[in-house]
Amino acid sequence: MARELWSPAEIDTTVPSVARMYDFFLGGSDNYESDREACELLLKQVPSTKTLAVNNRHFLRRVVRVLATEYGIRQFVDHGSGLPTQDNVHQVAQAVDPASRVVYVDNDPIVLAHGRALLDENDRTAVIQADMRDTDGIFGHEETTRLIDFDQPVAALFVSVLHCIPDADDPGALVRRVAERLVPGSFLVVCQLVSDRPEIRTFVTDFMAQATDGHWGRVREEHEVAAFLDGMEILEPGLVEVSTWRPDNDLAPVQQTDEWVEWGGVARIR
Repeated sequence: MARELWSPAEIDTTVPSVARMYDFFLGGSDNYESDREACELLLKQVPSTKTLAVNNRHFLRRVVRVLATEYGIRQFVDHGSGLPTQDNVHQVAQAVDPASRVVYVDNDPIVLAHGRALLDENDRTAVIQADMRDTDGIFGHEETTRLIDFDQPVAALFVSVLHCIPDADDPGALVRRVAERLVPGSFLVVCQLVSDRPEIRTFVTDFMAQATDGHWGRVREEHEVAAFLDGMEILEPGLVEVSTWRPDNDLAPVQQTDEWVEWGGVARIR
């Protein structure tokens, strides 16, 4: 039986959280019964979801390592970071250079509590509680200004989070707003859930909106995600299903069905 993690008293643990559902799909233990039940229901309709989540995590690790080793990036801002797991952004980046600095951003109080406990002795990393749409608040936060020098290149990560933003809040405008604040030589990492099947997009969007009490946006199509990075320089191999983005080897799990995928890539700011 999975253990029940500690959480702040104000959290309604009967409502699933996207961060905790992702933790469950990755094999973590920082989730509640409500999260696990929602995941099981989701798997009945989109059985590739667990493999998709694992491949997305592998993509995040590869992207951070490539940006650190090949492009010299030493500063990362991870929007919608989720609960800490293995090979977090700071661990990958600091394995390349211990001086690398990382700011994690999430609006889930449980992420804040568990992240700060994990990073208590790492003064080059911080977790801040903020809505990833609040660019001014994030960039002006005291922990961000302590760690990140925006006169130097930064990698801004939006990995598997933009589908949590509804169209009314314009996720494309969010990406462009962040890009405008970054100096040339910086990078944007963007991927989100997409499907070319209308019935899948409708089911998952409606299911997750109801399950998470409205903390959800929309499963989109590839062309919509591509528009988020319109006019930017896209690194090879372009915008792709994320398990095919510069794979290390052929050992990553393979999705047995393709009703939806994580799709995106990396753009450089010129």
